Amino acid sequence: MDTYADDLACLIEQLGLRDLTLVGHSTGGGEVAHYVGRHGSSRVSKVVLVSAVPPLMLRSDDNPEGLPIEIFDAIRAGEAANRSQLYRDLADGPFFGHNRRQDVPQGFRDAFWLQSMACGHRGAYECIAAFSATDFRPDLAKIDVPTLVVHGDDDQIVPFEVGGKRSAELIDGAVLKVYEGSGHALPDTDRDRLHADLLAFIDTP
Repeated sequence: MDTYADDLACLIEQLGLRDLTLVGHSTGGGEVAHYVGRHGSSRVSKVVLVSAVPPLMLRSDDNPEGLPIEIFDAIRAGEAANRSQLYRDLADGPFFGHNRRQDVPQGFRDAFWLQSMACGHRGAYECIAAFSATDFRPDLAKIDVPTLVVHGDDDQIVPFEVGGKRSAELIDGAVLKVYEGSGHALPDTDRDRLHADLLAFIDTP
């Protein structure tokens, strides 16, 4: 996550960007939070976390509500043994919530598989530890700009109680929007609603 955050900082500085609204989905939400934790908010005016992995996914002594490591070990095993099948299974199941509703267009699922396969194996494998075991609680404590947290209450990848609910509690003044019945892939499955909420948040003084 240090690399993710520092790469983002390099891009922002190279382009001379300021007054940014940073929007991060899933692991990208961890990247946004860690960017603020490492680099501050001088160039950032607002933050949005969508189905994001903070504050900490992995169960530990001081995070008893987290997910057991066996879940992430199984993802690692799938990545190592047959990554193509792993991404098919995720797309056809919990990532989009297709296993709940059976109504997610094939194109979304195919695009997820294609993007996943385009990622390098080592990066994908190591990312599993990065998104699951990084403790973002210190980063959330440093977020000092208006923040919107959006999460589906049927998210099977980052459960609402583990992710969005707790992040909103830890970020001072955060606004929480819960999408009832929605899963993890809100930028695809709930695109129109999410876009409207993003624009409303950005336009709010």
